[in-house]
Amino acid sequence: MDNSYKKRMQKKKAYIDSRIEAANIDKGIIVLLTGNGKGKSSSAMGMICRALGYDLKVGLVRFLKGAQDTGEDLFLNNHPNVTTALMESGFTWDTQDKEMDIQKALETWKKAKVFLQDPAIDLVVIDELTYMINYGYLDELSILKLLINRPQNQHVVITGRAASKGLIEASDTVSEIKDVKHAFRNNIRAQKGIDY
Repeated sequence: MDNSYKKRMQKKKAYIDSRIEAANIDKGIIVLLTGNGKGKSSSAMGMICRALGYDLKVGLVRFLKGAQDTGEDLFLNNHPNVTTALMESGFTWDTQDKEMDIQKALETWKKAKVFLQDPAIDLVVIDELTYMINYGYLDELSILKLLINRPQNQHVVITGRAASKGLIEASDTVSEIKDVKHAFRNNIRAQKGIDY
């Protein structure tokens, strides 16, 4: 038996156990998934599945992708613990109508506000919110105020590229997804069940 390995693992276990014991605060957290890499929304959908496994209530808000059916939409559409609000206009580069996009963003945000004020909703996922702030469609300060004043135990997951400094500071966990390689750059179209 390798005693040096066993000693390293014992030391590691003691450290990890001490960190787990020190983490004694229960509260709703904000998770921000940003960066140019693929997988931010997919990760958020995975967290929805995790929450549903514990019978939690979920509010799903999707900006930009509302006109496109995705596998996760098809799967979650009739789930009793999921309430969805979609920005119905879809991708802004498809609509090419800024005023309509702003109106649809405001309508969708109005529904998101209801989720963020409802203590019965355990998890709110706000997909592609960063774009709405960066495009100036939604007011960041009012968003931050609502996030800070949401029910104490409510968790929030926010996705989108180029997250603002305000969102980063308001979040408890921030992950930046790095783009290393993407099939689309090699003219491989988006694949059903993988990309949407």
